[in-house]
Amino acid sequence: METAMRSLFSDNSRYLESFRYFLKNSTVHQCMQEFIETRLPGVLSSIGDGKTTINVLGVGSGSETLSCKFQILKIFSKIQARYPGVSIHADIVEPSPEQMLSYKENVAKIPGLENVHFNWINKTAFEFEVQVKKKKSERKYDFIHMIEMLYYVEDVPATLTFFRSLLTPNGKLLIILVSGNSGSSIIWKKYGQQKDHCISADNIADLLRSEGTKYQSYELPSYINITECFIDGNRNGDLMLDFLTLTYDFNKNAPPELREEIFQDLKCPKYSSVKEGKIILNNCLSAIVVGSG
Repeated sequence: METAMRSLFSDNSRYLESFRYFLKNSTVHQCMQEFIETRLPGVLSSIGDGKTTINVLGVGSGSETLSCKFQILKIFSKIQARYPGVSIHADIVEPSPEQMLSYKENVAKIPGLENVHFNWINKTAFEFEVQVKKKKSERKYDFIHMIEMLYYVEDVPATLTFFRSLLTPNGKLLIILVSGNSGSSIIWKKYGQQKDHCISADNIADLLRSEGTKYQSYELPSYINITECFIDGNRNGDLMLDFLTLTYDFNKNAPPELREEIFQDLKCPKYSSVKEGKIILNNCLSAIVVGSG
């Protein structure tokens, strides 16, 4: 790829704009909601047995959109339903002050969280790890969730090892990422400017298997409407291409042969389908649940 092409992460404003457009045109929230409603109660079934307080650690606060934070906050409702009357202590690790403020505002809007005590930690996952090790903290967690945040971690194996070490004997770690066989993941890995950020749930599963670690995996079907990517000069389509390739202004900076190649891939039946005149890209997510053992 030409040197004029650069990572989408180099321009935070463009990244957020493209990310919001992606969320608007995907079913990510719906598939996450279905997982929380149907599968999560089983995951939580034994994390708080015999306890008067359940410790929860949220690493990353989800997307900046309101509905995604509501989905994450529903996790606490599911814990309360399984363990009525039990106090919940929640440490929330989030590096962005804006995201943290948004999370706090959303907490205030949801009734029934009175017995959930939030502790706000404005740090990256790595900074939190350094803090815990420096203070030699002995706090262990019954449930840890890392929802679509491992894309932003430099050393994924070390990060997973650390957070698993924080689990109680019956604790569970929930990871949600894009599935490796989804069209969006394949496009990311083929065209993305920063390959280190193009991690998928399949990479995590491979890592866990190599360590001999047992885990459970759940497929979360999700789709993206990418129709506008094929409309010449359409700004929304350009934003979607930016997000799909993790490249700043891909349509403007990519050489013609590369643009032609990605358009062919985006229309490939292996990755997408046509429904009611719209081009729909497979964006399947996977939820991976790991225990402390």
